[in-house]
Amino acid sequence: MARLPRFVIPGQPQHVIVRGNNRSEIFCADADYIFYREKLQQACEKHRCDLHAYVLMTNHVHLLITPHHENGLSKIVQMLGRYYVQYYNYCYRRTGTLWEGRYKATLIDSTAYLLVCMRYIELNPVRAMMVSHPSNYPWSSYHCNAMGESDALIVPHIEYLHLGNTVEERLSAYRQLFRHQIAETTLEELRDRTNKAWVLGSDRFKEQIRQQLERRIEPIARGGDRKSGRLTAKKR
Repeated sequence: MARLPRFVIPGQPQHVIVRGNNRSEIFCADADYIFYREKLQQACEKHRCDLHAYVLMTNHVHLLITPHHENGLSKIVQMLGRYYVQYYNYCYRRTGTLWEGRYKATLIDSTAYLLVCMRYIELNPVRAMMVSHPSNYPWSSYHCNAMGESDALIVPHIEYLHLGNTVEERLSAYRQLFRHQIAETTLEELRDRTNKAWVLGSDRFKEQIRQQLERRIEPIARGGDRKSGRLTAKKR
């Protein structure tokens, strides 16, 4: 069965996950993270994509990114894959693939989900029990978005800028968001939509995307069809 093309709308953010093959490590030393970050910045600049949040975990990567042309995101992943695999295989004297198939991605309703997705990404090390607070993990955008540290990778999204009129107001407001847990249902929705490449957003947003792309943007609701319902009624 042919795979459906990805949902891509220039100017609309996407949550992206790139995993190591068989969930194996893709970062083993600080130099690996540094090299990946350098290539990620180059790829974003070359292919005109804005990165709003990221975390580099030991065996996978999360990105919240807005492409500005249709093929920008796929070209970034291809460029990163090519450069990083060459680097990694050379450093660790290995051959073969490093990545687990296609990258996962979902189109994000920025109004309803962008700030939630940023928190979801930057809290990954906490959920993985690697650190007790996102500020203790060095390889994420939390240090920029919440603490104001310079990070050439990050381009603030308009929803983030709306948090305050000054840099200090925005940083403080963003840190306040981390005082509240993300609901488990929201976490599951984020994971499910990203892994299955469905659109994540309000009903209004999903209908807008469905009309724009002229294709189904979420799974068909489960349940019996009308015929089975009539049969059940007859049995009663």
